[in-house]
Amino acid sequence: MPPSVTHTPAELMTAVAARELRDGEVVFVGIGLPNLACNLARATHAPGLVLIYESGAVGAEPERLPVSIGDPSLVTGSLMVCGMADVFQCLLQNGRIGVGFLGGAQIDRFGNINTTVIGPYARPSVRLPGSGGAAEIAIHARRTLVISRLSRRAFPESVDFVTSPGHRMGGRSRRELGMPGAGPVRVVTDKGILDADPDTGELVLGALYPGVELDEVRAGVGWTLRCRERLQPVDPPSDRELTLLRDVLDPRGLYLKG
Repeated sequence: MPPSVTHTPAELMTAVAARELRDGEVVFVGIGLPNLACNLARATHAPGLVLIYESGAVGAEPERLPVSIGDPSLVTGSLMVCGMADVFQCLLQNGRIGVGFLGGAQIDRFGNINTTVIGPYARPSVRLPGSGGAAEIAIHARRTLVISRLSRRAFPESVDFVTSPGHRMGGRSRRELGMPGAGPVRVVTDKGILDADPDTGELVLGALYPGVELDEVRAGVGWTLRCRERLQPVDPPSDRELTLLRDVLDPRGLYLKG
């Protein structure tokens, strides 16, 4: 049943991303829309979701929206609080993280993510925050989900700098480079969902949102976008999902604004 109220692109992306998570999974999550998606999933169909934050909060159950990975709300009620080295060495690199949730300034044809620089590394036009734990997450998580608004600027054919590896870098595959995780299997955008082709690693269109034309999606990427033979339908956010997002998870519109 369609919702009785309209939704914003951010609300749509968050709801769609939340549905990608399964109950009981262990998720390495950051702040922003990925965090909202995880908490929405836990409030709806995945109450057993285990959230891990880079700062060392394991099994966090924040009562309010955390504004950073160091927010005290992540500690209250968590299963464990440990050092960052323990999170990365004992959990992530040890293969215990089921899902990594990432965003990026640029995402290219093979799912490589750039959060380092726009332009040449030595003389960039924009210097970005950098990797943090994103490179390790992209390498070691069993699978990675990405969330980003679609535009040619954000989805070039090749990123300016590979911060977090996707499926093919410099002509070499993840397997050739010895990376254990599956990499970015799905990219949730504001117009549709891109899937990684299992044979080539190239991002292809797997699902189209209601009211969006195929040409709109193709105009938002810097390569010739291929489509799956059968595009999957996507339901808009339900009334319940919108109520949780607006009234419970992000009542001040910190991440959903606009």
